Amino acid sequence: MKITFPHMGNMYICVRALLEYLDLDVVVPPPTSKRTLTLGTAVAPEFACLPLKINLGNFIEARELGADTVIMAGGRGPCRFGYYAQIEKGILEDLGMELKMLVIEPPQKSVREFLQEIKDTAGGKSWWTIIRAIRFGWEKIKAVDEIEKEVMRLRAREEKTGVVDAVYREALQAVDRAGSYEELKGAVREAKERLAAVPLRKEEDDILRIGITGEIYTLLEPFANLDIERKLGRMGVEVERSIMLSEWIDEHLFLGLARHNHGHETKRAARPYINHFVGGHGQETLGSVNRYWQQGFDGVIQLMPFTCMPEIVAQSVLPRAREELDMPVLTLIVDEHTGEAGFITRLEAFVDLLRHRKERKREGKLVVPVGRA
Repeated sequence: MKITFPHMGNMYICVRALLEYLDLDVVVPPPTSKRTLTLGTAVAPEFACLPLKINLGNFIEARELGADTVIMAGGRGPCRFGYYAQIEKGILEDLGMELKMLVIEPPQKSVREFLQEIKDTAGGKSWWTIIRAIRFGWEKIKAVDEIEKEVMRLRAREEKTGVVDAVYREALQAVDRAGSYEELKGAVREAKERLAAVPLRKEEDDILRIGITGEIYTLLEPFANLDIERKLGRMGVEVERSIMLSEWIDEHLFLGLARHNHGHETKRAARPYINHFVGGHGQETLGSVNRYWQQGFDGVIQLMPFTCMPEIVAQSVLPRAREELDMPVLTLIVDEHTGEAGFITRLEAFVDLLRHRKERKREGKLVVPVGRA
């Protein structure tokens, strides 16, 4: 069995570590590219959302490298993600590609359901080995998230553009290569030391803080969001992502066992605008806008793939939240036709707007609603 999986940001580091720990033959798809999207778009339904098209491209490219089995997460609720595996399997079979689909469904009652699905995938491995493999993959993704948060903070402050990203790339490679906890700790320690040594410019007043929220795949996958975090960082914007990969894994597969309270807090913050599950992260999108307002952020960007149902629901309620909170919100919808030039123009215009608002606040010409933290 040669097993592969779809790309979603830096998830490949975690998944590869887990599967290789179980002595499985892993085929990591090539980094998502225009070729990946072209391959997926050519065979996907026209109005399927962007993540499905990219996933298909990932699987086709992995099949070219010899993969015969796909492992991926399942889903539930109104979001179409829960149907991805079945749709993709049918499309790949029509293309003559025999790929076995192993779907890790979100556990309904106990995290043991998730553990059992991993055990079934690994064959005869013991429970002790399964738990150790999951823990090693989990520690890797926590390390990546820790590094990413610091990178998003420093990009807006670096004296010479590109230095932080160079350190970031090498740090990811070191974390990916780490074969033990000691090597992993060493990679994180070295990354932190190198990031701390990056020369920074002294001005802080002109740095903006923007929260990015929306559909999980477009939040985490740089190819899908046109590398928005790097673009904003180079415009002097400190970025915060509303959900990190470790938080999504904890909520989606571990049932909160790792005790990330982020999702519960964000859902509570959404209650003035929407108080029930609408699929995907639509509810969390509205809660994130409220939380970013409370934390004094300058603005929020909602990212979503074209036709994403949960985010369309959130988008329809956003005008009310934006008006009541006086929080600028920009919605960016992406698909295979999204052009980089127009995308950058919208980002630049939004950043200019926020800088103008910040200057007016500084001069006392803009009244901030009561309740701002």
